[in-house]
Amino acid sequence: MPESLRARALGLLARREYSRLELQRKLAPLAESAEELQALLDELVGRRQLSDVRYAENRVSIRGRRYGNGRLAQELRQAGVQDEAIAAALAGSENETSRCQAVWQKKFGALPQSAEDRARQQRFLQYRGFSGDAIRRVLQGLDEDGYE
Repeated sequence: MPESLRARALGLLARREYSRLELQRKLAPLAESAEELQALLDELVGRRQLSDVRYAENRVSIRGRRYGNGRLAQELRQAGVQDEAIAAALAGSENETSRCQAVWQKKFGALPQSAEDRARQQRFLQYRGFSGDAIRRVLQGLDEDGYE
């Protein structure tokens, strides 16, 4: 295995976390064979330098401030992260309703006065990946415990 492939992988991982699939896609054009690339990825996983669980936790921590659980889970699945790691990362994140409230407050700040405004606000929050329950609570003016 050429040292340049290992050096490139470590250089990428030094900048930010990658999922195994993302790193594989980045390194595939540089690898002499698929077996060589898989061996390198297995070695990095064995040394705990590459971890899908750590990637998922990091991604949820960073993007969780702006997006709901639905969108975060979709992005993680596209990056090749297993469902168990996704569930664990989302479980460790802040309450979705409070995140939805913060995003809504920053964008709108006032409860909708018409059905058109309500639909617009609801579409915005749905696009951000928030659950229907979180959106309903926010647009009804309820906190995460169900109180006004």
